[in-house]
Amino acid sequence: MATMTITLSVPKTGAAVALQLRPWRRDDLTALLAAHRDPSLRRWLATSLADETAALRWLDAQADGWASSTRFSFAVVADEDGPPIGHVVVKAAAAGVAEVGYWTAAAARGQGVAARALDAASRWALGTQALSRLELLHAKGNQASCRVAEKCGFVLDELLSAAPPAFPDSGHRHVRTPSGG
Repeated sequence: MATMTITLSVPKTGAAVALQLRPWRRDDLTALLAAHRDPSLRRWLATSLADETAALRWLDAQADGWASSTRFSFAVVADEDGPPIGHVVVKAAAAGVAEVGYWTAAAARGQGVAARALDAASRWALGTQALSRLELLHAKGNQASCRVAEKCGFVLDELLSAAPPAFPDSGHRHVRTPSGG
């Protein structure tokens, strides 16, 4: 069976550059490691890639997710051949439900990259993957992530208690459905 891969295009709008969402590749290793060196990014991520071995394992896991159609992990690029400036993932959680996550490299923050990429991936997932619901979880203190979720039509559904060690802080669960909320 062939591995499914998808590339999504997000058109240029006003001052915002066009984006492309494509599967991660092994030649993205340098950009991936550079993004994970950012303390602001590491603060919010459940998985921090500290070295090349960890990053290669992560890249392999993304490829395995595509192969099994359980984890659709997109590198966000501003140029088809350029380095990734962000990441969006749609991962199966339960029947009809998937969880989404994302991050943006430090140099690309504040430019609408996360919201535009998340919206494109969410539209694709809800339109093609027989999903009734997307869930987005983030730490309560991550106000930027909360704004991105709301901008993309994810409604605050539940306040989550801390669950150390995996989730040391309380959080939010936002939900988006095909009908928009």
